[in-house]
Amino acid sequence: MTRRARWLLWGGLFVAAVCAAFVRWQFGRDLESATARAAQGSEVLTTRCGPIEAQQAGAGLPLLMVHGSGGGHDQGMDWARPLARQGMRVIAMSRFGYLRTPRPADASPEAQADAHVCLLDALGIGKAAVVGVSAGAASALQMALRHPDRISALVMVVPIAWKPGSVVDSAPPVSDEKDAWLLRLLGSDFLYWTGLWVARDPVFRHVLATPPELIHAASLQEQARVNAMADRVLPVSQRALGLRDDTRLGKHLGAAALETIQVPTLVISARDDGFGTYAGAEYSASRIPGARFIGYDDGGHLLVGRDEAVRDAIVGWLRSTNPP
Repeated sequence: MTRRARWLLWGGLFVAAVCAAFVRWQFGRDLESATARAAQGSEVLTTRCGPIEAQQAGAGLPLLMVHGSGGGHDQGMDWARPLARQGMRVIAMSRFGYLRTPRPADASPEAQADAHVCLLDALGIGKAAVVGVSAGAASALQMALRHPDRISALVMVVPIAWKPGSVVDSAPPVSDEKDAWLLRLLGSDFLYWTGLWVARDPVFRHVLATPPELIHAASLQEQARVNAMADRVLPVSQRALGLRDDTRLGKHLGAAALETIQVPTLVISARDDGFGTYAGAEYSASRIPGARFIGYDDGGHLLVGRDEAVRDAIVGWLRSTNPP
């Protein structure tokens, strides 16, 4: 090996070591910040269903916020905080297996619905409106079925919901291979963090089921909202148990007695949701007596460009169904 070649080799190794050190430092810094942020504002309440992490904001109509996949009390409160400024007392919890809410042996939507009631009991709340987003809509729906006396109104946003085979899918079903790939990505803080740094658009498309071109065309405020939502999935390792359950959820849902629901119900989705929630949402609304359905042509799973309209619709609808 020539002297020049040796210098190039050692120089390359030095640059690689510096880059590796920087990556390690940046990852540790971002993960520490994300972990601290995920713990802010919440407390772990003792309930008869076990410990449940929750935080609250606002005053007025009690509103239980049930977060979606990759969430926790933090994601739920980020989503519902605007409602807390409009006469709602928002209670955002971490579902089973997310952050500081442990996963029990039975983590089914039915058991989670019972835990929602346990949380209301611990807070001394007799009845609340319930908003379930994405995978969180499954337990919100079960609460309406199992505990109708404890829920004043039901809102399901981009819900993971069952539909019969005769109803045409609004998006191709996620394959088992893709589920396995997603679980590997979402089981590692470093892999997910790396995805955000080097392949954020594929993360939006495949993990958050939203067309990245919609995000790039959205307002700066909307871009900031969806980027913050993606960033705040970290620390993903503290959400992994819940994420695994949510990944399996859509393939194991069964038919529900939708026709028996007497709770005022609002259902919202978008046709281009990569998780295909539009078909199930529309079907659910058609079977629940008196339910209202709002369907958008675009917006993806994160309802990009629809954020303000969705919240205005929810507030107006809750005020009409829960007059002072």
